[in-house]
Amino acid sequence: MPNDYIHIILADDDEDDRLFFTDAFDELNMSTKVNTFNDGVELMDYLLCEEAILPQVLFLDLNMPKKNGIECLNEIKSNSKMADIAIAIYSTSASEEDIEETFVLGANIYIKKPSSFKQLKKVLSEVVSMNWQYHTNGLNKDNFLMRL
Repeated sequence: MPNDYIHIILADDDEDDRLFFTDAFDELNMSTKVNTFNDGVELMDYLLCEEAILPQVLFLDLNMPKKNGIECLNEIKSNSKMADIAIAIYSTSASEEDIEETFVLGANIYIKKPSSFKQLKKVLSEVVSMNWQYHTNGLNKDNFLMRL
């Protein structure tokens, strides 16, 4: 695992959201490498590839074509090779059902997509600098949903 940067992946079918996401990291003064995928099938093909460099943090949209975020989350959590990936659900949905389901399935945090670029940068900075080992030790539903 590389130590000189934080490897981040975003799986999101919305082209604008992918662009804002990468632009936000470009503006943040953090040592990151960001890869994006258009849908869940592309994401899982990459993650299951033998040579894949697994991310430290995976931002996963729920509503994607071909394979949605819930299906990806299930596959990732059932594969021991990917056990150490911190998974941030990154969705426009704030439905209690989605929050509950992703919590139960083992996601690490739930983020409702911010409405401004400034908020996006703040959220991404907080998530990437989070001590995941500490955060997931005492995980409960109250600290699962990241509020702005």
